[in-house]
Amino acid sequence: MTTVMPGRFTAEIDSPFVVFLIGMRINQFWSVSKWLPVVQAMAPMLKTLQEQPEKGFLGGENFFRLLPISTLMLSYWRSLEDLENFARNPSDPHLAAWQRFNKAVGNDGSVGIWHETYIIEPGHHKAIYGNMPAFGLAAATKPVPIIKRTDTARERVQRVINSSEMS
Repeated sequence: MTTVMPGRFTAEIDSPFVVFLIGMRINQFWSVSKWLPVVQAMAPMLKTLQEQPEKGFLGGENFFRLLPISTLMLSYWRSLEDLENFARNPSDPHLAAWQRFNKAVGNDGSVGIWHETYIIEPGHHKAIYGNMPAFGLAAATKPVPIIKRTDTARERVQRVINSSEMS
């Protein structure tokens, strides 16, 4: 069971990071031979990333929607270069899975896939959690209690803006 941290906390990270969202949507439920390999491709990728933290994967969360059947993985990466290296490295499981997808599904419409990538500069994020286990960015980095000095999101962001203006 996951331990709930009572009270309010935020995520502490003082370096740039990447938020990467990736998902799939089953457009034709009866085309099991098309979408099942897509579903199965994620587990080996996550196993590789969890066993090899030097690849730059910080952590993530998986979500599932029933209608239409869709998945979403919210992930955090140390850098865009790390993410791209993983995606393109023939020794890692992503490239082969991507090639299989293009060969089996291509543009036939049976399975939809998507991704979005966001590069976040230090201090240009807001994360707040209340009575939660370590989750999202806090689980991928470091959860820290919210203290008086950082009680509101505006105060947390303003503190970063002020410190960068002083540099």
